[in-house]
Amino acid sequence: MGTHITEPLPTPRTAAGRDGLAALLAQPRTALVGLDFDGTLAPIVADPEQARAHPDAVPALAALAPKVAAVAVVTGRPAEVAVHHGGFAGVPGLEHLVVLGHYGAERWDAATGEITSPPPHPGIAAARAELPALLDRVGAAHGTWIEEKGFAVAVHTRRADDPQATFDSLRTPLTDLATRHTLIVEPGRLVLELRPPGMDKGVALREYAREIGAGAVLYAGDDLGDISAFAAVEKLRTEGVPGLLVCSGSEEVTELADRSDLVVTGPEGVVRLLRSLAAYSAP
Repeated sequence: MGTHITEPLPTPRTAAGRDGLAALLAQPRTALVGLDFDGTLAPIVADPEQARAHPDAVPALAALAPKVAAVAVVTGRPAEVAVHHGGFAGVPGLEHLVVLGHYGAERWDAATGEITSPPPHPGIAAARAELPALLDRVGAAHGTWIEEKGFAVAVHTRRADDPQATFDSLRTPLTDLATRHTLIVEPGRLVLELRPPGMDKGVALREYAREIGAGAVLYAGDDLGDISAFAAVEKLRTEGVPGLLVCSGSEEVTELADRSDLVVTGPEGVVRLLRSLAAYSAP
């Protein structure tokens, strides 16, 4: 047990969550800590290009990572962008960290600094070319903007005059566009992302957990895209791998909060949890 406790450990509200936390603390060397980036390690901002990890996130991760099997940042962003915005490169203590970018299509390993990835799906470029005309045709061009993500393309409505109404009005036309190019639409917090099927955070988390032989898994997220990762942890539980589901508190995504074992107050709460885990985990 750590000798300097700075944050108390919260108590999960479910029995499965309490079992997951107990397993992680008892045998941290076999544990996988999975974390979303935006809204979990980094506060949500109007311009995703300005998103940066909470200032205390990297120190907290550097304290925890040497005690666990691995820390995986699982994000829809390109791995390189998440590494830059997170400040993860070259940090002592983060040698056990990986970034699974583009929902696992890309992987950055802190130990080597290398990124591995397959070629992008051809439907992304085709759909991207049609997006400006589509947004104009449905009257949603004002206030919406398109984010290039390499293996995906996203339409944000947070800057629109009525963000939620614009988001709702775009779901059907963007789904039709995605279907024509053999893509799927992933809804998020005032963002609709077009990406190839078979890519989601659940697949990425589950495959990585199996790769390292994880004996316990924690996953923290804040958005609809994290539901698949929650489902992966729930599936692992049925296979005898304890798990803890953490929601980085958001009033925008109550479905995730309702499904979680533990709700914390956004990135600041996630940082406090990481600190507590590092302090309480067996050496």
